[in-house]
Amino acid sequence: MTVLDDRIEMAEANDELTLDVMFEWLEKMPIPEGYKTEIVGGHIFMSPQRDHHWDIILDIVEQLRAKYPRRRVKSDVRIDYPGHLNGFATDVTALAEGAQKDDKGRWQYKDIEFVAEVISKDTAANDYGPKKSAYAAADVPLYLVVDPYQGRCHLYTNPKGDDYATETKVPFGDEVDLTGTVVDLTLRTDEFPRD
Repeated sequence: MTVLDDRIEMAEANDELTLDVMFEWLEKMPIPEGYKTEIVGGHIFMSPQRDHHWDIILDIVEQLRAKYPRRRVKSDVRIDYPGHLNGFATDVTALAEGAQKDDKGRWQYKDIEFVAEVISKDTAANDYGPKKSAYAAADVPLYLVVDPYQGRCHLYTNPKGDDYATETKVPFGDEVDLTGTVVDLTLRTDEFPRD
C-alpha cells in the first residue's frame, strides 16, 4: 500500500474525498514526464503519451482550428464531469462560443461541443465505458473515439441519459462527417497512424 492509498482511505473514511483533494495529491507526486493523469470514477489512471497517439491528437486539433479559435480548443486540460469523482484530461475538447470558466478557474462541461479520445491499450475500457457514459450524462453532443488498433473512429451522437443513441463507425482513410452538427466540418482520417 502506498502513501497515496493511505490518504485516499483516510479521506474516504471521513467523507472528504473530492476531485480537488485527489488532484492536489497528484500534483505532489513524482509523475513521470509525458504521462497523462485522469480520475475516472474515483480511480487514478496514468498513461504514457505515445508518438502515434500525439500525432492523431494534433491532427484533430489542427483540423478543428478551421472553425474554432485556439482558445476554444483544449487538450489534456482537467474538466470535471457528472458521476462519482470524474476529472478527465480529454485528448481534445472543443468549447462553445462564450464558454466561461467557473469560480475555481475551470472550464465547465456544459460548454463542451465536441470531445475526442485517442485509445490507449491500458485505458481503452474507460474511453468506451465510464467516460462515454459521463460525456453522455453531460450532454456532450459529439464524442469521437479514435482507435488506432482497430484503424477506425467511433462517433457517438444524440446523448440520452448516460449513453448515446447513435454510433457511426468510420474506417481510417474515410472522412468523419460532422457537417450539420455544432462542429459543422469534416474530419479527415487519412493521415491517422495505426498502432
